[in-house]
Amino acid sequence: MSLISWFRWNEAPSRLSSRSPAEMVLETLMMELTGQMREAEKQQRERSTAVRKVCTGVDYSWLASTPRPTYDLSPSERLQLEDVCVKIHPSYCGPAILRFRQLLAEQEPEVQEVSQIFRSVLQEVLERMKQEEEAHKLTRQWSLRPRGSLATFKTRARISPFASDIRTISEDVERDVPPPLRSWSMPEFRAPKAN
Repeated sequence: MSLISWFRWNEAPSRLSSRSPAEMVLETLMMELTGQMREAEKQQRERSTAVRKVCTGVDYSWLASTPRPTYDLSPSERLQLEDVCVKIHPSYCGPAILRFRQLLAEQEPEVQEVSQIFRSVLQEVLERMKQEEEAHKLTRQWSLRPRGSLATFKTRARISPFASDIRTISEDVERDVPPPLRSWSMPEFRAPKAN
């Protein structure tokens, strides 16, 4: 027995897949659509069996074999969905699947409606990607925008604390001026002079 096989732990791990992220997103999303369509068809079949059982009063489900899936996407619709799936960034794949499952759980659609719901979810995700890209672009523009230095601010606005029409208490103390009879926060009331 060779000891070389024991020392393979320090080798770099081989890449699991040579596919691009876009291909992986496409495959994942299309597998999710296919699985959800099968599940919707199964639920539709169960509903129709339950209705038939209530109407006839007899249960022949033990006798019937599971039928093959009857609904499939048309080739043009599949290509359109694949085209949209390729545009989705890998980081949005998981949230898209979660949103798709959430809508299916809320609506319990027929098999024919599943692809339409899937398309609407993909459009939502593309819109969200576009909005976040625009927000990122604006953030980048603001961060790269040249900022004015403090020197340019000084030339535009001169602040002179002692050249003001507003009298302050410190001015009165510095100039040895007796303070007024009133408090600065109180309005001045003058008593009428007696003649």
